[in-house]
Amino acid sequence: MTVTQLSTFVLVARLGSVGAAARTLGVSESTVSQALTALRTHYGDPLIRRTGGGGMRLTPAGARLLPVASRMVALSADAEAAVRAARGAPDELRVVATSTLAEFVLPSLMEAFADRSGRRTETSFGVAAGNEIRVLVENRLADVALGPYLGADHGGELVSEPLFRTQLVVVTGGRAPRPPGPPRQWSWLVDSSGTDPDADSGRLLRRLGVAEGHVWVFPNQAATWAAAAEGAGVAPALAHLVSPRIRREELRMLETPATPSDATWHATALRPEHRSPAADAFLHFLHTPAATRIMRAPGAGVPPSQFRPPVYVTLWGG
Repeated sequence: MTVTQLSTFVLVARLGSVGAAARTLGVSESTVSQALTALRTHYGDPLIRRTGGGGMRLTPAGARLLPVASRMVALSADAEAAVRAARGAPDELRVVATSTLAEFVLPSLMEAFADRSGRRTETSFGVAAGNEIRVLVENRLADVALGPYLGADHGGELVSEPLFRTQLVVVTGGRAPRPPGPPRQWSWLVDSSGTDPDADSGRLLRRLGVAEGHVWVFPNQAATWAAAAEGAGVAPALAHLVSPRIRREELRMLETPATPSDATWHATALRPEHRSPAADAFLHFLHTPAATRIMRAPGAGVPPSQFRPPVYVTLWGG
């Protein structure tokens, strides 16, 4: 049995599928399955069974193992941090964010933090959906998360702090007519946040009753705006990010029954007594005027060819 195997088991159990765990870890599904198989062999129990509807459920043994495995993964993270500190190694900072933040804001924030902090810090960052972010931070596989509010209903393990307030709007081509019919019948152009129930775009589509057949998913937010500018449909957008395109008349805003609406970015981490010094320093930086300036005017976004793949975590063998 290794900590890697326990980490994998925790992610599969918390996220509900092998595929979701594989995406979160940035590995293949076969790698996740092999780790589960090794753990099942060690304990002599299936631990997780598939259900008829394509879901998964824990066996009685798996249900008892899950909280213990979570604690062991957390202790492993503490041990790793203690050894790094004793060796004089750089601090480690792992940041995860929702897709829009990762595209437009996170790279600049990380660069500015590295320039200003004066600390030796090894940083990594990646993209995840809201439910994945929660699991990553709770299980010490990421240090700080940027995205929706995640601090409730979890026994006080997480603390979410508001960082930046903006508005969610809907845009279409600057010269495009208003689409006919109600918004649920429009063609909606979204990035991965449109399929995330915890993200602003996902919540908007649910509020408007948009069916899956009216949603087209693009690799990133900038691509949805380019398609909207060409008349392919409408796209959710955060007002301050899309405003340069509106000023250039490439896009214009459409009012809907659900927009404009308020949106807030939050920073989420474990409670202070469980955070690393690097996480504390980064959270402090996020509340500085320099960080606020980056969030207010981050630029045009990371081009798709330069967009960093999801690399979230370091797994430690037992």
